[in-house]
Amino acid sequence: MQTGINLLIITGLSGAGKSVTVQALEDIGFFCVDNLPPALIPKFGDLIAQSQGKVTKVGLVCDMRGGDFFKDLFDALKELEQRGHQEINYQIVFLEADDSTIVRRFKETRRRHPLAKDGRVVEGIAEERKMLDEIRGKADIILNTSNLKASELRAEILGRFSQIDEQHLKVDIMSFGFKHGVPIEADLVFDVRFLPNPHYVDSLRPLTGKHPDVYEYVMKWPITSAFVHKLEDMIDFLLPQFRKEGKTQVVIGIGCTGGKHRSVALAETLYKHLKDRDEWATVVHRDHEKG
Repeated sequence: MQTGINLLIITGLSGAGKSVTVQALEDIGFFCVDNLPPALIPKFGDLIAQSQGKVTKVGLVCDMRGGDFFKDLFDALKELEQRGHQEINYQIVFLEADDSTIVRRFKETRRRHPLAKDGRVVEGIAEERKMLDEIRGKADIILNTSNLKASELRAEILGRFSQIDEQHLKVDIMSFGFKHGVPIEADLVFDVRFLPNPHYVDSLRPLTGKHPDVYEYVMKWPITSAFVHKLEDMIDFLLPQFRKEGKTQVVIGIGCTGGKHRSVALAETLYKHLKDRDEWATVVHRDHEKG
């Protein structure tokens, strides 16, 4: 992709995968607008050009749901060019699929084709192909999604439109207490209640795992060192697999009884292990103030 502002015009046949495409683009930092009337594209271009670099990747979905407005697409793109926004590089991405695939998808979702008369999807598809023929001919990228599952289309979009310097996996590390409930957003959960507990040391009980004395107490035991070694080794193995699968975020939960001592110390340790590497790591201690 070019430098400047990358604008993707997402269009194509109904049922060809535009929703999946938009979701994948949003996961890699695109600002997406669904079903924008084409007549508004030039004005929208003015806004993003004035964002002073805050908006650099944009996806706009324009399709037959816009009705008569959709006919204005070429005029709108021409006007965008005439406004002289040299920093805006736009591409038209056209999604299509064969008739049988689109019919099957509409049956599975029980949606009505926007151009189907009396519910006859095949007639709607034929009419839509005819209406989209011109824009298909001017598309920069044509994707046939007939043989692609949603996950495969997502991987295709990520592969095409992820910048090399943005192919990071965001890792959110969360300490928590089991007595307050397991975080529902966690992809991986590790239970560290088997480690020696600072709660039973009077001087350490009021402190949290971020305090040097508590941290040192938790980390000094051979069993902790062995666990940390195995945990880091497992995470180092898993993260590239998640990245290869197309995940952009992983939440790792580390829990102890109350979420105040052991889980906090271990979450801080894992964060230190990851923060200076390829991954974008953050750490949050959900329950450390609850006791």
